[in-house]
Amino acid sequence: MPFTKINSKMVEAQIIPGQRLFSQRGAMLAYRGEVSFTPNIQGGQGGIASMIGRRVANEATPLMTVEGQGSVMFGHGGHHIHTIDLSGETLYVEADRLLAFDGTLQQSTMFMGSQGGVMGVIRGQVTGQGLFTTTLQGKGSVAVMAHGGVIELPITHQGPVHVDPQAYVAHRGDVRNKLSTALGWRDMVGRGSGEAFQLELSGQGTVYVQASEDKL
Repeated sequence: MPFTKINSKMVEAQIIPGQRLFSQRGAMLAYRGEVSFTPNIQGGQGGIASMIGRRVANEATPLMTVEGQGSVMFGHGGHHIHTIDLSGETLYVEADRLLAFDGTLQQSTMFMGSQGGVMGVIRGQVTGQGLFTTTLQGKGSVAVMAHGGVIELPITHQGPVHVDPQAYVAHRGDVRNKLSTALGWRDMVGRGSGEAFQLELSGQGTVYVQASEDKL
């Protein structure tokens, strides 16, 4: 069920009988029709096993199951919303950035170290994203939140894309990522943190970047 953009900070989803949608708790702004909202303690389609890592690391984001017939408007904290349509590939995104997603998508939790080894763990600590990230796979739509809107940058075999870790939102496709140091102009003008890092993404896919360095 694709999301319809109302404005930059609100989206609407049509709820169809027999289908369900997951959303972050507290994200419902208004709805029409016979729609039910049920707290979901199993972390979406992935079940309890997919949430063990986040529970241990205290990185779980509460979800609710949306079912019935009608339409629901979503938004949260005044954040900008960007919609992503998946056609079978995997989306890697932080759980706290998920506003809502199709119940047809398979959700799981991935240890950061498995994508980049030790550097994957370091990346999680440096960026404040933690040790785990959420994956969504299948065919369906996802609505993610960001500060200042989102741009989509293609990742091709012609060369890697470098992203400020604080501006990174999500990525999808056959993409490898690693953290590299980059002492440059940001430190010279005083905006650096003393240890400058870049997130280098290579392969084939898309990276989503927000127009801000603020975390949610």
